[in-house]
Amino acid sequence: MISIPLAETITIEPEKIDVVSILITVGVGLVVWIVARFIILRITRRVSAGSSFFKKPHFKWVQPAIRALDHERRSQRAETIGTLLTSLVSVVVVVIVIIYVLKYMNVDVAPLLTSVGILGVAIGFGAQQLIRDFLAGIFITIEDQYGIGDVIVTSEVIGTVESVGLRITRVRAEDGAIWYLRNGEILRVGNRSQGDYVPLESPDTDPTGAAEKAEEKASE
Repeated sequence: MISIPLAETITIEPEKIDVVSILITVGVGLVVWIVARFIILRITRRVSAGSSFFKKPHFKWVQPAIRALDHERRSQRAETIGTLLTSLVSVVVVVIVIIYVLKYMNVDVAPLLTSVGILGVAIGFGAQQLIRDFLAGIFITIEDQYGIGDVIVTSEVIGTVESVGLRITRVRAEDGAIWYLRNGEILRVGNRSQGDYVPLESPDTDPTGAAEKAEEKASE
């Protein structure tokens, strides 16, 4: 009688989750975020207070973004730039921490990254106008094209700027109407407050001159 050996049972042990590495990754990410936020906060406070640190010769490239302005305008620009930098740092840190945590949990992150990339491309195509407005708002703020209190001229309206955001610029027109201009739609803008603008005098709006001319004609 021939005996057939039984197949050896194969036991597959589940991979262990590296809890220590996960905690270290989360801790490092939190420390990096706190330090970056602290640095951004210090820089924005200095810019808002009008610090002369960035006026040194080797910092000429940033002077257009932080030149001496009135307090309200400078504070808003500093807050906008600080919020933008904080959001950017937060997103980068959170994404990196999540990827490493999933890796230490033995999750294959390659398909996940591919899916996120495809989703990002789809969102980008669907929100092209929104992204355009945000990018335009960033450059308007950094380049100091206009700010609070400036009188600007666009193809839509002539008025005084009341607020400048990353997506919308609010302008009070000469007739008192409030206009909300999308930054991506402002293709050309003139700033009367930054230049040597001199208003043109219309002869119809000069009652004194008109009266003198009338008297001269009557005497003739």
